[in-house]
Amino acid sequence: MASLLVVLCTCVIVFMAATNSVEASVQFKVGWHVPAPNNTEFYIKWAEKNRFQIGDALVFEYQNDSVLSVEKWDYINCDASNPITAFDNGKSTFNLDRPGDFYFISGTDYHCNNGQKLVVDVMHPHPIPKSPPPISLPPQSFPPMAPPPSDDSSEVPSSASTLLTTIVMSSLVTFVSVMMLLAP
Repeated sequence: MASLLVVLCTCVIVFMAATNSVEASVQFKVGWHVPAPNNTEFYIKWAEKNRFQIGDALVFEYQNDSVLSVEKWDYINCDASNPITAFDNGKSTFNLDRPGDFYFISGTDYHCNNGQKLVVDVMHPHPIPKSPPPISLPPQSFPPMAPPPSDDSSEVPSSASTLLTTIVMSSLVTFVSVMMLLAP
């Protein structure tokens, strides 16, 4: 009897873990260098091809340079005089810890002016709605889309009602089974 309870609890735990999976964070490697003269939008195109989420990280790899996290205005003007964060060790990791834009420039003026700057847009989390959105009804001047339901009791139940009945019944059976196992 006790082993059946252990099996049942294990199944419930596995089911809950499977339905509440969390997406792992991603580390994006950024080769930090001055782009070729004919490719000054290199970092813009790279950022547009990727989707950044809270918890992801940028790993900058570079030599004889630096990476500065800056405000938008400093990004636009390549102004390295007031960085939020400065890195110069050759391999730097920056954690994306909030939604919105993050701006990066090279600490060397002419590098930034030649396209060595990056803006990353971290997506806002999308909450799961608690209920489906309401269905809008057509204007009154249009006829109904389907005929009204009849009082004929020989109708076959819809798949949604069958599914709902199955879920309710399986929940009831599970509850009764657990109660019987726990009863002395």
